[in-house]
Amino acid sequence: MRDALLATLSAIVGPRWVKSRAPELVAYDADGLPGYRALPNLAVFPGTQSEVVAVVKALAAAGVSFVPRGAGTGLSGGALANDVVLLGLNRLTQILRVDPVNRIAVVEPGVVNAKLSRAVAPYGLQYAPDPSSQSVCTIGGNVAENAGGPHCLKYGVTLNHVVECLVVLPDGRFIRAGSAFGESDEYDVLGLFVGSEGCFGVATEITVRLVPLPDSVHTMLADFPSVNAAARAVSRIVATGIVPAALEMMDNATIRAVEASIYAAGYPTDAAAVLLCEVDGIADGLDEDVAIIRECCMESGARNVLVASTEADRVRLWQGRKKAFGAMGRIAPSLVVQDAVVPRTRLPDVLETIHEIATRYGVQVCNVFHAGDGNLHPNIPYDANDADASARVHAAMSEIMLACIAAGGTITGEHGVGLDKLPYMESLFTAESLSAMCTIRDVFDPDRRANPGKVVPVHSCKEWHRGGNRA
Repeated sequence: MRDALLATLSAIVGPRWVKSRAPELVAYDADGLPGYRALPNLAVFPGTQSEVVAVVKALAAAGVSFVPRGAGTGLSGGALANDVVLLGLNRLTQILRVDPVNRIAVVEPGVVNAKLSRAVAPYGLQYAPDPSSQSVCTIGGNVAENAGGPHCLKYGVTLNHVVECLVVLPDGRFIRAGSAFGESDEYDVLGLFVGSEGCFGVATEITVRLVPLPDSVHTMLADFPSVNAAARAVSRIVATGIVPAALEMMDNATIRAVEASIYAAGYPTDAAAVLLCEVDGIADGLDEDVAIIRECCMESGARNVLVASTEADRVRLWQGRKKAFGAMGRIAPSLVVQDAVVPRTRLPDVLETIHEIATRYGVQVCNVFHAGDGNLHPNIPYDANDADASARVHAAMSEIMLACIAAGGTITGEHGVGLDKLPYMESLFTAESLSAMCTIRDVFDPDRRANPGKVVPVHSCKEWHRGGNRA
């Protein structure tokens, strides 16, 4: 069966674009979260929309499961193909159309996030969602995970900027979800598809909304003697009615990791925490916003508030934040990354609980997160080859996630459920809710061949044995 499928796929995309040997496939055995490994049975890389359709139809005819994959930068194990076919979309890299009048762009799924913003900048426009991995992550992957980013506080997440998708269903049929020019009179299929983590099909064309570049931008760095003081400042800033474009927090462990790396941004290494705050928009009134935010920080106990004076300073401050995950590679060879969300007013309590859990298990937590909307990223560097350390790390992270749920939060703000958060789904949702999710999935993929075993625990879906075969 594998040899026959290999021949079929090779005839569609060319032998060069089908990988079948273990040394070739090992490059795709993980995503951006290194704690999970799974080797595909085959990997196929179509280069056109018609090739995607032909590949998906061939897999459907053979009853074979597949996992769509973009750049592989995800942080939930969601793009791992465990002994099934990996469908790589990274060759579909065309920006098909830019319409500056209607402020939309039509792109293929393999377009890199930052490339799109560079392409539309000459029109005075930008694509607002900006994950920390935006220099390498793709729009298709952003759609699959409903990715956020530091500026989602003001501008919203991917769903708020995608207006239409052309989707190949797992049986090879096309549907068009959404509308490029206003609301449609049908069910919100687009709202279901964005964030479906590759379980509903493959987007081959994505129409996104573009927004004007701001007239003026001010970026501030406030440093604090305690994490609690920084967390209080967040609530105080939001309570003023000002909506910052971004409001990010980093603790001392993260600061030291960044400053010891090539991404050093000039953060004070003796600070317990820093807030990176940005306001943008029409120039008139922004200086007043800066003054109010500075006052909020100082009243909350900030030692200092600096305002970037040049564009180079702004870029440097943001580089430190966006490369923080990479900088943690200096601390240990492995990293557990989490993505819980809690009510913003509960940040001080939850951060204190995280500290207590880390102390009790003897692990180091590096916090770097979207403080403005309570999207936490507690990260634990460790050595995965140390069995005792691994056990302590995973026990600590489990308690942290359950503490976030207990605080009225949820288990993901932007990284998705994938494999990593499956153990927490039953702590957050009832059996009836999980069953309803399975029913919705059946509408798109009744054979459950698209990204099998992800998002919803297998035993929550009846008759899971209908899932497709490996190649």
